Amino acid sequence: MRCHGRRSALFAVAVVAAIVAAAAAAEVVHDGRRTYIVHCSHAAMPSEFAAHGDWYASSLQSVSGGAAEVIYTYDTLLHGYSARLTRAEARALEAQPGVLLVNPETRYELHTTRTPEFLGLDRAEALFPESNTASDVIVGVLDTGVWPERPSYDDAGFGPVPAGWKGKCEGGSDFNSSACNRKLIGARYFLAGYEASKGPVDTTKESRSPRDNDGHGTHTSSTAAGSAVRGADLLGYASGTAKGMAPRARVATYKVCWVGGCFSSDILKGMEVAVADGVDVLSLSLGGGTSDYYRDSIAVGAYSAMERGIFVSCSAGNAGPGAASLTNGAPWITTVGAGTLDRDFPAYVTLGDGNKYNGVSLYNGKQLPTTPVPFIYAGNASNSSMGALCMTGTLIPAKVAGKIVLCDRGTNARVQKGFVVRDAGGAGMVLANTAANGEELVADAHILPGAGVGEKAGNAMRTYASSDPKPTANIVFAGTKVGIQPSPVVAAFSSRGPNTVTPGILKPDLIAPGVNILAAWSGSVGPSGIAGDDRRTSFNIISGTSMSCPHVSGLAALLRAAHQDWSPAAIRSALMTTAYAAYPNGDGLLDVATERAATPLDMGAGHVDPSKAVDPGLVYDLTAADYLDFLCAIEYEPAQIAALTKHSSDHCSPNRTYSVAALNYPSFSATFPAAGGTEKHTRTLTNVGKPGTYKVTAAAAAGGTAIKVSVEPSTLSFSKVGEKRSYTVSFAAGGKPSGTNGFGRLVWSSDHHVVASAILATWA
Repeated sequence: MRCHGRRSALFAVAVVAAIVAAAAAAEVVHDGRRTYIVHCSHAAMPSEFAAHGDWYASSLQSVSGGAAEVIYTYDTLLHGYSARLTRAEARALEAQPGVLLVNPETRYELHTTRTPEFLGLDRAEALFPESNTASDVIVGVLDTGVWPERPSYDDAGFGPVPAGWKGKCEGGSDFNSSACNRKLIGARYFLAGYEASKGPVDTTKESRSPRDNDGHGTHTSSTAAGSAVRGADLLGYASGTAKGMAPRARVATYKVCWVGGCFSSDILKGMEVAVADGVDVLSLSLGGGTSDYYRDSIAVGAYSAMERGIFVSCSAGNAGPGAASLTNGAPWITTVGAGTLDRDFPAYVTLGDGNKYNGVSLYNGKQLPTTPVPFIYAGNASNSSMGALCMTGTLIPAKVAGKIVLCDRGTNARVQKGFVVRDAGGAGMVLANTAANGEELVADAHILPGAGVGEKAGNAMRTYASSDPKPTANIVFAGTKVGIQPSPVVAAFSSRGPNTVTPGILKPDLIAPGVNILAAWSGSVGPSGIAGDDRRTSFNIISGTSMSCPHVSGLAALLRAAHQDWSPAAIRSALMTTAYAAYPNGDGLLDVATERAATPLDMGAGHVDPSKAVDPGLVYDLTAADYLDFLCAIEYEPAQIAALTKHSSDHCSPNRTYSVAALNYPSFSATFPAAGGTEKHTRTLTNVGKPGTYKVTAAAAAGGTAIKVSVEPSTLSFSKVGEKRSYTVSFAAGGKPSGTNGFGRLVWSSDHHVVASAILATWA
């Protein structure tokens, strides 16, 4: 699996991998064996066995002749075990009675301050009081571990650890079991699956313990629920008070990611232990491609967590802006995309011809001379076809010495290009976007004077550097600026819908801040994440849906504290139906990739608005039984449903009609044939606010052509909390070319509340 941090130096290397890798790329085979996860029917254990572990060991022995051993057994989130098998052994095992499925393991990778103010939490403290209830909520983070000495885990003012907590602080290399406290109440690590596939952890590179040598896990957990830290900054940038979304919540970390990736056998065990420990929220900034839900380990684990009332949020991924690029699309998971803050870190590049271009940078070191500096395009300073990218060893020192080098973005890590320029004798670097990244700018803590610029500026600079006989340039760094408008905008890297597994469920669910986020950092690695960066900082600024996910995890913790009887679906509904899709002037939120209005495929319901989510008025609630009906609707086979849910494989009745459109989701996704047609959806709203009467408005269109949206009834009245009212929505549209999308919004309004849902229409 992968962590959804952004594609910078932090995201292109193992330190904070921010790539979107196919699951197949994760296959690790030794001697014809790879790890499989074996799903078993709990009730099918033969009577001659006293315990399920004995049955598992016997079944494994019968197909492997003793050549394979159990890596983990799973007892709650699923029933079964993991082991390294040959393909023939896996097939033989799957044919045994009581074995539901045998799935090959997937490797996931990491999807890699001002935020509370931007989200309005500084103005909404009365809505989220710092009560004992808030400090009883526990956020579990599955990631790269934790650096417990950071002040973000200070437990001053916290009472005793919640009485029902069953977690532990596990000791190990460079990590004492006494490192936890009343804030950081648990820290565990899981590596049996990793080591079965990759061999022993290299303890010269990472600690065999909960210690975070990467930074990603410390960043995500402190973003979700870090304590307030005054005077936080990165190299003087973004200075102020840094705190997580739920600063009074407790934190428990589960290290499941290592230098070689995050393996699904470890992730499943980590999720199982976290649920047994007693977490209220699970946050996973990981992803591993898309597959059917019963083959997706995170979806499997999240289903059982949901049944136990645990809110699960996951990052959508960093494969945007391409369509159908998101991961973690199961409807019982809250899938989070990324947007920007109203904060930036400007740098200005001035060329010798007088033209000045805006860029971004987090560089803080020796400045360039105030006089013009010779300027060269890397493609003109190399004999390599990859020279323009400033790949290692491609630059000719005699041509770049003492000059500012213009490097193309792409292939290798952004900050790593600066190391290449520095090692070749360059004085500075301008990192220019190509068409792949357009005008999206993500600030980096460069190792030498460097700034990133957009594609348009980059094209102009390439032309200038190649045409002027004596090109020069200079870079000026302007520190931190807030109040940037428009904001938020959807980040270009944020993965997009539609949901390829179930197009009838609109994903992502919503967006949250995920660009240039300041949070705590590991003491083992510099802010660039590059080997050789000997700078050490307590905080770092990085970007990715890895950063937006823990924002929502922390907000879910706040809502759990404020509304202890809300289900995970009710919490998600509150976050989605109160999200905003337009700026105060009425214009739609922008997508930086297209420089046009974003659509529900880009941002789902819109940008999270916690001050409204705490009092949403109405919610779309869901139970585990509703999700079971959904699985029947997508025609999963009995064994597949049993493997995913652990429920009886005969749940789907031949006498019932099941429909995805009947799932009580807080958004709508209608699919029409190319010739056009109609589709009916049913929904039920539950009152969680004041009594009131709600009236509906609904509109949708595709390419200027209206889609008819009819709602019955058009008025809903509620007299008490907990009261439910149902309605139907009929969508009707004429013919359109296959692949056409239409968008809209359905809104229920009362005197006190606005409950909004995004609409997606697709012609298949």
